[in-house]
Amino acid sequence: MLTIFWDVNGPILVHFQEKDQTVTSARYSDMPVNELKPAIRSKRRGLLSKRVLLHHDNTRLHTAAHTVDTLRALKFEVLKHPPYSPDLAPSDFHLFGPMKEHLRGQMFADDDEVMEAVQSWLTLIVLMWRIG
Repeated sequence: MLTIFWDVNGPILVHFQEKDQTVTSARYSDMPVNELKPAIRSKRRGLLSKRVLLHHDNTRLHTAAHTVDTLRALKFEVLKHPPYSPDLAPSDFHLFGPMKEHLRGQMFADDDEVMEAVQSWLTLIVLMWRIG
């Protein structure tokens, strides 16, 4: 499973969930503290002193008290996603749809090849964003 945090400049954090691990609120809440905040600090200097906005969908993982408390402690603001909204989250429309289309029909020998293909595609997309 891929979790990605991105902005208009491209990916900030690309996280692949380890095989056979269940994503829990506790595990997800560790990501902003141990991975996202350091990634923002290194890739988007100064952003942490301004304001970090997250746009989550309404999954229980994102709305669990533990997750909400962690993000509040980090002073990250979460934009509201309307309950039962038929609208897709921006990642669903602008990122995962084109990624799936790009990977469609390819055969991979193992998970490492999939992760490498995803990373390569993300690199290509970032280059296209900067050129376009």
